Amino acid sequence: METRMVFGDAGSLATPMLCVFAVDIAIGKDADPMPVLLTTSNALTHAADRFMRSGEFKSALCETLLLHAPSGVKAERLLIIGLGKHKTLTIDEVRKGAGAAVRAAKPRGLKELAIAFPEDHALSDEHLENLPCELTSRALVEGAEIAEPDWDTYRSDRKDLSGERLTVIAKDEEKSTKEEIQAGCEEGLVMARAQNFARELVNEPGNVLTPTVLAARAKAMCDEMGIACSVYSTEKLTELKMGAFAAVAQGSAEPPALIVMTYTPHAGVAEGAPVLGLVGKGITFDTGGISIKPADNMEKMKYDMAGSAAMIGAMRAIAELKPKVKVIGVVCSAENMPDGKAFKPGDVVTAMSGKTIEIINTDAEGRLVLADGLHYAKTLGCTHLIDAATLTGACVVALGHNNVGLFSNDEDAWAAFRAGLQKSGEKFWRLPCTDDYREQIKSQIGDIMNTGGRAAGAITAAMFLKEFAGETPWIHLDIAGCAWNEEAKPWLPKGPTGIAVRSIVEWVRGYEA
Repeated sequence: METRMVFGDAGSLATPMLCVFAVDIAIGKDADPMPVLLTTSNALTHAADRFMRSGEFKSALCETLLLHAPSGVKAERLLIIGLGKHKTLTIDEVRKGAGAAVRAAKPRGLKELAIAFPEDHALSDEHLENLPCELTSRALVEGAEIAEPDWDTYRSDRKDLSGERLTVIAKDEEKSTKEEIQAGCEEGLVMARAQNFARELVNEPGNVLTPTVLAARAKAMCDEMGIACSVYSTEKLTELKMGAFAAVAQGSAEPPALIVMTYTPHAGVAEGAPVLGLVGKGITFDTGGISIKPADNMEKMKYDMAGSAAMIGAMRAIAELKPKVKVIGVVCSAENMPDGKAFKPGDVVTAMSGKTIEIINTDAEGRLVLADGLHYAKTLGCTHLIDAATLTGACVVALGHNNVGLFSNDEDAWAAFRAGLQKSGEKFWRLPCTDDYREQIKSQIGDIMNTGGRAAGAITAAMFLKEFAGETPWIHLDIAGCAWNEEAKPWLPKGPTGIAVRSIVEWVRGYEA
């Protein structure tokens, strides 16, 4: 979809459908809704006035009201989209509202639409402090672009409902404001396209996206974006003594892939500057191995590589945004299959770090590949680490599908990550990762076990990874509950979400020199 930013009066724009946001300004829990448009365009206000006062539209989040042939407006249709209460309005509501606009155009067969930029002084000159114009512009474009794809890729009767053009029209403000809005638009495009690239990878079936193909697509992206990429397989794992990663891969006919992506700022980095390591779990299909999963829902295990997709997508955005910090992405990709050569419960494997791991459950394989990936990133010079993985069902039980579980061994790293969440709009909940949980993963025969039982399952998985992060500042993102949207939302289709791409990029930018 081609997205462009223009400046002028939204009521004068000729378009098949013009979307304008509204908020409820009513105060008090039991007060009747009072929807108001976030625009100072007299033409739009007059066209919608009768309907806004009718009580039909209440401006709940992503509630819509469609007006055909609106009087005094050049648009063929006027779509009013609610953003909820104005007192609780945030950037994320704008992002969702923009997504709802794009999703509303699809069933109507509209290839073009426009969105009126929410105006700062639309509410009787009340300043919308939570909507700085550059960040609002970015969120609007992100929401629209992320809402655009439909994930019915392999259907033979697939209907092409893709949009061709989105116009965002903002009031013709002073030069500095226009520049901020334009900058936000451009940044939003970078972020959303990186996130959509990650979603494309996650959506692919396991028979298409093998570890080798994942590596090839990562390499092609790196070549396109001008960052270094090296791809290795079984021989390199043997050379590096990555016994944990190799154990997971050995049951599959598909060879593993170790993908290393390196972004170095054009101006170089000063001695002693941080080097950030992005480590992703890339299990392109997970049967559970010998500890085989139940048949129900096993097809969803094609997206057990969503953590690696998040890192690859983040590297794409980093290459375009060019932060002044070195970043190394490490993806450990394999299939987990129950072949006669597969690793077994009771085996003891030796990780690259030298730690020995007693295998209790072969379905706890993601932490094994990440163990070697985290240690390898440190040997490459990384001073700060972040990993992402669809790691545990226990995290889904704990947090559902609304928050990603976050763990960290370092308060400064966590603070840097948290600082970027206003911009990314993604939701994370920090869970404990303290040494009193380590007892659950102690092994009698080796150094540690790869599971700690049902109790605190997400935490003990994080504790396992913490062993390999060591003293290096580290963040672990368990994205299992948020990597796939099980039901279509007004602003997002069913399918892969690309969760964490935006937040990882903001964390990286927080370390710029």
